[in-house]
Amino acid sequence: MSKPTLPRAPLLTHQGLEAFLRERFHHDSEKLSDIPHPSLLKDAAKGAKRIADAIRNGEKIALVGDYDVDGVTSTAIVKRFFSLINYPLLATIPNRFTDGYGVSKGVLERLDADVVFTVDNGINAVEAAQVCKERGIDLIITDHHTPSEILPDAYAIINPKQLDCPYPLKEICGAQVAWLLMGLLKSELGVTIDMRQFFPFLALAIVADVMPLVGANRAIVKAGLEMMGTSNIPAFVIIRDILNKSRISSEDIGFQIAPRINSAGRLEDASIALDFLSAETTEKAFHQFELLTSLNALRKEIEAHTTAQAMLEVNSHDPIIVVAGEGWNEGVVGIVASRLTNHFQKPAIVLSIHNGIAKGSGRSIGNVDLYGLIKSQEHLLGKFGGHKMAAGMAMSLENVQAFREGVNHASTSLHPDDFIPQNEVVGELEPDAITYELLGLLEKYEPYGEGNPRPRFLMRNAHVVQIKLFGSDKSHSRLELRPSATRSQSVELIAFRRVLECPDDRLVSCSYTVNKNEFNGKISMQLMVERLF
Repeated sequence: MSKPTLPRAPLLTHQGLEAFLRERFHHDSEKLSDIPHPSLLKDAAKGAKRIADAIRNGEKIALVGDYDVDGVTSTAIVKRFFSLINYPLLATIPNRFTDGYGVSKGVLERLDADVVFTVDNGINAVEAAQVCKERGIDLIITDHHTPSEILPDAYAIINPKQLDCPYPLKEICGAQVAWLLMGLLKSELGVTIDMRQFFPFLALAIVADVMPLVGANRAIVKAGLEMMGTSNIPAFVIIRDILNKSRISSEDIGFQIAPRINSAGRLEDASIALDFLSAETTEKAFHQFELLTSLNALRKEIEAHTTAQAMLEVNSHDPIIVVAGEGWNEGVVGIVASRLTNHFQKPAIVLSIHNGIAKGSGRSIGNVDLYGLIKSQEHLLGKFGGHKMAAGMAMSLENVQAFREGVNHASTSLHPDDFIPQNEVVGELEPDAITYELLGLLEKYEPYGEGNPRPRFLMRNAHVVQIKLFGSDKSHSRLELRPSATRSQSVELIAFRRVLECPDDRLVSCSYTVNKNEFNGKISMQLMVERLF
């Protein structure tokens, strides 16, 4: 693989950086009052009325969630709402390994209900909708994934991405759709519930599901993160205690909390994570968090092993990487796809083969519409779903090679610029500018994430003083670099999950971010390596 070209990067002062960050938001309002009314969601009023009628008539109601962070959080929001109105709800999250994704015929067989509604899944559940029709069950689908041409024949479909849905915010997560529906249900029932109490859950889901942190999304996340710092909901009390922080950031969610919650569904059963978010005592929440932490440690081991195997299967000449392996744990293939995408700077699809069926996940980069590429090979797939940046699919093993050739052929119509990562460097800082004043400036424009990436800076031709490996398995690198030949002062940078070696010429260029590290009440600056050039 050729060495990445060193990007152009203007020399930035603090003032120049602030002007750059301010420009990101000058068009967007960030008020909670800007959240469009949920009645604008197509079928939302219809769905809320049907659920309200079921409650008034004493009917049985079941909820089907999903096993990722967004799906688990969506389920926790609805469970909490139903506990507040004191009405029984049968909530289930399909098991990745025994049930597969979303509401399905198999899941429905174990549900005794008059009304079934989904959160974060169901937009492609055509067969499940037919089963519900035959059994006289009213199926209400709430989802945010991209619909296919053929929609399920359900009682109501609530998804802002439907072409005829007037809801103005299209890029919202499943938890937001579920919360909006609960807001309408509250009005239908005429109950008094403060819907703002769900903001910490929404912040968790929005960040974990990589929704754009602009406009109303940004307002919700800012409010939710602030509330996490004071919430007495047991799950958030434990998060503060375990992380030893009074102020939770979007990066804490992305790197500390979301991986733990995801690990349950990836390796065992998402009910472990649901029980954490729904815990009524801190003792229960702590116990569940310990289980999640153990599962996450195991996930890291499996992921590292699978990534090493997948790297051996990559054809680095393909614009779209497609690899498959017999017996790979299908719970980690999405993360492995992310690792390959980051390493090769290309979209990657990783498939796990079991009993002649290849199931997997893909991750995109830049402006490449991965969902569109996968859809172009629909004739080879058993099922698929997702969105532009991430998608899942299943196919017969005999179709894998044709699928790989097909998506790569389809990608030839893309412009080379589509493959350029959107989060490139914003500029180069003088070593003297890396100060706590800089840290304070960066904090003003949090939360960072999709649509508002944490600024990446360039360090050009820095002299390597030393590289030390750390961690129990020596899988992380600590770099001591001297940015300028005319200065003796060095800086320290961290590269997590990367084993780096000193180049022969002892010179390295890299992009990095400046983060605040808070531990035991002490605050320090942490420079994190993003990419080597």
